[in-house]
Amino acid sequence: MPPSEHSDQLTHTAFHEAGHAVIAIITGRNVNKVSIIPGANKLGVCKMSKGRKKASPDALEAELLILLAGLAAEGRKSGKYNFLGASQDLRDAEKLALMRAGNPKQASKILKRALDKVHHHFDQPANWTATKSIAKALLKSESISGREADHLYKLAITNNPKQ
Repeated sequence: MPPSEHSDQLTHTAFHEAGHAVIAIITGRNVNKVSIIPGANKLGVCKMSKGRKKASPDALEAELLILLAGLAAEGRKSGKYNFLGASQDLRDAEKLALMRAGNPKQASKILKRALDKVHHHFDQPANWTATKSIAKALLKSESISGREADHLYKLAITNNPKQ
């Protein structure tokens, strides 16, 4: 792979994982680690604890938003969705949507609504600033703690109070 393509792929992966982290934080999940170090069939990872920092009125929807956040953030950065790179996230999101809907047509509508909600979150300047900050930190050091991701999110909120 030419160096520029490798650099682009790393940038896209950083935004993908940063997107997961930001939406996880917004929905009350504890982020443990965010990394763009490739692993078994993955280019990066956003590891979260099972529990939540705060109760979610709809835990299934929160999980859908987190799963779709990587696709949405990477798409916002690059201008197009990378369905192949998000294929496992999409399979997991489809399973959750089918649990809620019962049929593929309704599940498709649920997925579209969830993706729209993720984009709405990224339309908020502080949330997108946080995503960019986390992606930048990942590109610098390849892996950050959940504490650092949370800190970068809080900095973005503080510096962009109008949401």
